[in-house]
Amino acid sequence: MPELAYAHGACETPLLGETIGANLDRTAAAHPRQEAVVVVHQGIRWSYAEFAREVDRAARALVAAGLRPGDRMGIWSPNCAEWLLVQYASAKAGVILVNVNPAYRTSELEYVLRQSGCRLLVSAREFKTSDYTAMVAEVTPRCPELERTVFLDTGDWEELLSGGDEESIELPADLQFDDPINIQYTSGTTGFPKGATLSHHNILNNAFFIGEACGYTPADRVCVPVPFYHCFGMVLGNLACTTHGSCIVVPAPAFEPEATLRAVEQERCTSLYGVPTMFIAELDHPGFDGFELGSLRTGIMAGSPCPVEVMRKVMDRMHMPEVTICYGMTETSPVSTQTAADDDVEHRTSTVGRVHPHVEIKIVDPATGACVRRGEPGELCTRGYSVMQGYWNDPEQTAASVDRAGWMHTGDLATMDADGYLNIVGRSKDMIIRGGENVYPREIEEFLYSHPEIRDVQVVGVPDARYGEEIAAFVIPRSSGGIDAEEVREFCRGRIAHYKVPRYVVAVDEFPMTVTGKIQKFKLREQAIERFELRDAVTQTA
Repeated sequence: MPELAYAHGACETPLLGETIGANLDRTAAAHPRQEAVVVVHQGIRWSYAEFAREVDRAARALVAAGLRPGDRMGIWSPNCAEWLLVQYASAKAGVILVNVNPAYRTSELEYVLRQSGCRLLVSAREFKTSDYTAMVAEVTPRCPELERTVFLDTGDWEELLSGGDEESIELPADLQFDDPINIQYTSGTTGFPKGATLSHHNILNNAFFIGEACGYTPADRVCVPVPFYHCFGMVLGNLACTTHGSCIVVPAPAFEPEATLRAVEQERCTSLYGVPTMFIAELDHPGFDGFELGSLRTGIMAGSPCPVEVMRKVMDRMHMPEVTICYGMTETSPVSTQTAADDDVEHRTSTVGRVHPHVEIKIVDPATGACVRRGEPGELCTRGYSVMQGYWNDPEQTAASVDRAGWMHTGDLATMDADGYLNIVGRSKDMIIRGGENVYPREIEEFLYSHPEIRDVQVVGVPDARYGEEIAAFVIPRSSGGIDAEEVREFCRGRIAHYKVPRYVVAVDEFPMTVTGKIQKFKLREQAIERFELRDAVTQTA
């Protein structure tokens, strides 16, 4: 009988028992002249000694501004050098950093500032079409705990920093590595976002072991085009670098394929990050073949399911033979599993790897909570140092996500093979039940990626009066001529089970996405319901 779908990441390397500030100081002392930060669009270069000095000055400035350990401050900005300073300075001052999504508008901004009780907000003046200055002015009267807003690229920022020029200002000396240090609001499809509260211990150790899996050393230069406000940027990117003496390379305020490719070439980056859609955009850039990417060896693809065909192209055409896939969620700091550089190609292109060091994972029957056997699908749960402290001031939601035994219920459906490798087959809410058959969208998506005229694809379930649900495939064609829906269905027939063949096929130019690159399948479902006039079916199947 197959063994249970449970795995423990036993590891001889101990967890780090220190704060983020102490770890940065240790790295800076060991590698003072090593380049730590390159922000291409701002023309900034800092060695580790220079970066540590700038962080200390910013940390003293926060203390001078009246912030104390446990207070909350927010940052609302695209990627920039100031974001990095705020991230590390807040940790040194013991101030809990609230990451505000750059895509937020007034209602969301007001909610996170009020719910977290931010005393100070560091904000860009604008970003893309967003006028941050106007939005802050609108919500400030309704945020009684917000005492001060500091706008970047103005005298505000320098005024704040000048408070740290007095080196006699003492930073807190009694910070603990279990202190909360970061609140990240998870985007939901309904209701208000929830503030996952993470400690030094959570994110510092997760970053360290991510860097270990990538083989980082002071010789590595990591291109980070993903947003800092999300764990992908600030943990997998920034902290994974500073725990290993590697260099953080920031190509642009937000993702731009050309800026990313140029930064890799000019800065001789050895590692590149991105969600699958970012890598697809880079590979499809008309000037791709003109960029010299031979310095790359590794990187991380994460944030959403990684198509096998895309992964293979990244390994081959982008010279990233050691690229890894990470799986996780904000509430787990975020990574729970990762592929390894010495995994064979099949495992590294078709799984999300094995359990991370010092972490436990299991797969359970969503209905009973019982651990299933290896090879059987169920909900993935994770436990260990990486599980959040809870949702900020929300014990009810915390209890609904973390059970009494300390297991974080991810809501993701997965299988574990005999060797402990995980495959994510979908979200529990995304699973399609067609005529009593369980259909996992990921399986159909992977098959459709093999179609020569399909560049990208997302599969969703839509209501159907006869079968309960039917399958809709949204595809981005490779050519501007579009793609024939019947031809796609014919491509499927005889090659996948009949009940997996999409009834609806829609050609689109792009998918609706969050700022972190997560595809919003619920919006695709709504589009299909409207396009194919399925409102009556919604009523009949409700």
